[in-house]
Amino acid sequence: MTLPSTRDIPVLIVGALLPALQQAVEANFSATRYWELPDAKAWLAEHGAAVRAIATTGAWGASAELIGQLPSLEGIFSFGVGYDSIAVDAARDRAIVVTNTPDVLDDCVADTAMALILDSLRRFTESDRYVRAGKWQQARFPLATKVGGKKLGIVGLGNIGQAIAKRAAAFDMDIAYHNRNPKAGVIYRYVADLDVLIEESDVLVLAVPGGKHTDRLIDARRLALLGKNGYLINIARGSVVDQEALIHALEKGMIAGAGLDVFAHEPAVPERLLALDNTVLFPHLGSGTFETRQAMSELVLENLQGWFLNDRKVVTPVK
Repeated sequence: MTLPSTRDIPVLIVGALLPALQQAVEANFSATRYWELPDAKAWLAEHGAAVRAIATTGAWGASAELIGQLPSLEGIFSFGVGYDSIAVDAARDRAIVVTNTPDVLDDCVADTAMALILDSLRRFTESDRYVRAGKWQQARFPLATKVGGKKLGIVGLGNIGQAIAKRAAAFDMDIAYHNRNPKAGVIYRYVADLDVLIEESDVLVLAVPGGKHTDRLIDARRLALLGKNGYLINIARGSVVDQEALIHALEKGMIAGAGLDVFAHEPAVPERLLALDNTVLFPHLGSGTFETRQAMSELVLENLQGWFLNDRKVVTPVK
């Protein structure tokens, strides 16, 4: 992972990276840990003009305010597929390249989505709690819901959405999807009207990017369309769902359940969600495997190397 001839290039690391990635960036660049600066404002005033790159994550992002204080900034190199936390428009206005790490995490995120589907309908983790609490000795665990044959609606049939569909097909689910436009070359049924897809679905999976275009895409009205027998699965972004409306719908039995890997204000999870048995809650672990995180780290470094050592060529620019 050594990147020769880059040791004097100033890189601002916005927030903590995975240890191996952070070590590699710090070993090969003149890196500064922004989140540890005792006086970030003073540091930026003195050193900001020299910074040529930002290393960040989908969680830490890069604000327009920060970008504006780095006049020599050439690139923002992010660990993660989502980039709604990065002021992409501000970067584009100055021809600053932005990269992310797509594709390499598709399988693991899709695995997570399928796990949430199975767990939400079959109540596996709920039954685990039941056994551990000694309740099995008093009564049999209640019946759950079969997965095979259920109608699965996928909102966002990008690479991750397609990987989810492939897994769901193996469980004999009836798959349909909604995108802004039909996806060429796929066998699944396209539904142009999102409301219609939701009404038709037993299970609704959200696999869209975050950002202003999808903010609270699933609100109280659309949760009502999903109905009392419907399940919501979110591996996209917490912002895609009106979280308060979701909690209300779960508490009142307006939908059957939810499987969530993302939340509105991570890592904070509302106590009302924690108290519900009809929820499966994961700590944003979609891509959380050794293999995938290693591949993501290598892609961040490959993008950095491509920009500074290979005539400003990056592998995965945000378009």
